[in-house]
Amino acid sequence: MVKVKKECVLIKPEDLKPSSSDFEIIGTFNPGAVRLANGDIILYVRIWEKLIKTEDDDYFYSPRMVGNEKYKLVIDKFKKKLVENNSDFDIQFKDGTKRLTFISHLKKVILDKTGFKIKSIDKNPSFFGLKWDGELGIEDPRITKINDLYVMTYVGLSRNENVSTNYAVSNDCIKWFRKGVIFDEQNKDVVMFPEIINNEYVALERPEGSFEFSHPHMWMAFSKDLESWGRQRPLIISKKEDWDFGKVGAGAPPIRTEKGWLLIYHAILTAKKKRIMEDIIKKMDISECISGIITNKDTLYCAGAILFDLKDPKKIIAKSKVPILFPIKKHEIANFGDLRVIFPTGLILDENKEDVLIFSGAGDRVTTVKKIGLDNIFKKLGV
Repeated sequence: MVKVKKECVLIKPEDLKPSSSDFEIIGTFNPGAVRLANGDIILYVRIWEKLIKTEDDDYFYSPRMVGNEKYKLVIDKFKKKLVENNSDFDIQFKDGTKRLTFISHLKKVILDKTGFKIKSIDKNPSFFGLKWDGELGIEDPRITKINDLYVMTYVGLSRNENVSTNYAVSNDCIKWFRKGVIFDEQNKDVVMFPEIINNEYVALERPEGSFEFSHPHMWMAFSKDLESWGRQRPLIISKKEDWDFGKVGAGAPPIRTEKGWLLIYHAILTAKKKRIMEDIIKKMDISECISGIITNKDTLYCAGAILFDLKDPKKIIAKSKVPILFPIKKHEIANFGDLRVIFPTGLILDENKEDVLIFSGAGDRVTTVKKIGLDNIFKKLGV
């Protein structure tokens, strides 16, 4: 792992109030992050709210946004005879479709220049689903500043568009203009490079589907106008014996460094990779730290690093051989299942230009920030 100079839990569910008495907040995590012109850092944090009452003797319940501009939702009810199966988080119908017992929106948080002190948190939802845009919720934003334009990508859930990636633009990172879907259903973890490269916008995406010859992995796409994306190509970043051979996706939008475009990404380690995991733990010299706390059942979301060529981002210069961040803290353990999570979604250069701030979701529950030296990351990359 890389050495973390400073870290803290920024936002927890108990710090905020739910949008109404019908809900409880179970997660405040996976924030989009960018530095403003005045030096402050702005986060758009995913607020995960679950219905307190999800069923009764006759019905199951599921929330849905119905507003065209304002935050407005209804709670749909479904007769139990239509339902094949259900869990705490979803309702599965006999026709194979499902609905959720939760909904997510985004809340704006302003941090000071250090990224460790909260200056303000919006009381009400700041960015949320609409009838035509993420009616079943909006999740996991990433924010990039390209020239003078802020671009936010986010996952939109809806009955018609399924799980897709939408985007919005802003001049001030406060008032947003929604532009709709740019990567269609079953496509997530979309991040954009912060510069126009060779007269094109560049994005990383992660398409996935139910019929697969390989695990979901990152692709690169190009656009002249942010609207139409093409020339997609897969990024083959690992082999079978590597720690990140499996489900991977972009984490935070890349940043420019003197050595290349730096991407912090996520990858999953599972019990099926026990031998690989044990080898990694030995290489990372953290066996004493995690002895006895990671079981064969655990699924771990870890973070790695990749360097892309500044002039040709299709070219990978270097990749971390082991995770640079490993979920070993208590707040990185999820409250459900055998799950440990570090999910980076924001990467910002510190004011000293020598360190970076990594903003992440931890344990699918809280938002954290870690301060790490760039030289430490480069060392792990071997550059």
